[in-house]
Amino acid sequence: MKHIPRKRFGQNFLTDQLVLSHITSAINPQPDQTMVEIGPGLAAMTKLLLEGLSQLHVVELDRDLVARLKKNFDPAKLIVHEGDALRFDFSTIPVPPDKKLRVVGNLPYNISSPLLFHLAEIAHLVEDQHFMLQKEVVERMVAEPGGKAYGRLSVMLQWRYHMDLLFIVPPTAFDPPPKVESAIVRMIPKAERLECDIHKLEQVVTKAFSQRRKVVRNCVAGMFTEQQLIDVGINPQMRPETIPLEQYVGLARLLAELKPDVPAD
Repeated sequence: MKHIPRKRFGQNFLTDQLVLSHITSAINPQPDQTMVEIGPGLAAMTKLLLEGLSQLHVVELDRDLVARLKKNFDPAKLIVHEGDALRFDFSTIPVPPDKKLRVVGNLPYNISSPLLFHLAEIAHLVEDQHFMLQKEVVERMVAEPGGKAYGRLSVMLQWRYHMDLLFIVPPTAFDPPPKVESAIVRMIPKAERLECDIHKLEQVVTKAFSQRRKVVRNCVAGMFTEQQLIDVGINPQMRPETIPLEQYVGLARLLAELKPDVPAD
């Protein structure tokens, strides 16, 4: 029976075989790797991934699709986890001691940003991630300081990952076709990242980009003085989108000194 895509799940199924082959080649699955696919849908990518893997984990929310997956695949080869990827604990997937998890998926556009932040919490357990996302989102993820695309998502994800936009996927590759272009992004967790408290960095970046048309001095008023901005190498007249990651990390370190977390009794 034909599955009818559900808008509430953001379902747009990739059907173009050439595009699917191109993505699979970029991922390059190997038999000894532990991989999880988010939102396998009608399993077009799943089938190709299993050609290179000994076993594949998938996380799927739609009960109808879960039933279809369990019916059409060997349970020893395809491990189906029914549930919401936003709440799924990816650290529970068993991985050999000397290996890390690989994560792939065509992420629903309506939950892409929160899902990326959810996955960032286990970045230390991950070898790499390959995702199809709305092109605009990927452009924001990989953006460099100075452009309109550079913002909170850019800074927070670039602190954790090396990222590359691999290629664009047109709407015609999907059923039903989305109204926007998509893109494939590769995300590799940084072995060594700039030291700072993630929560302080989040506070700083959220505050800075809350009024991105203003100069940074005005954006972070009440959090930092003009002199404190100068002390970490930031011109108070700069706009938030022109400030590089390293200087946001400097502000996060300063905030930790000014307002250290007080443990609860």
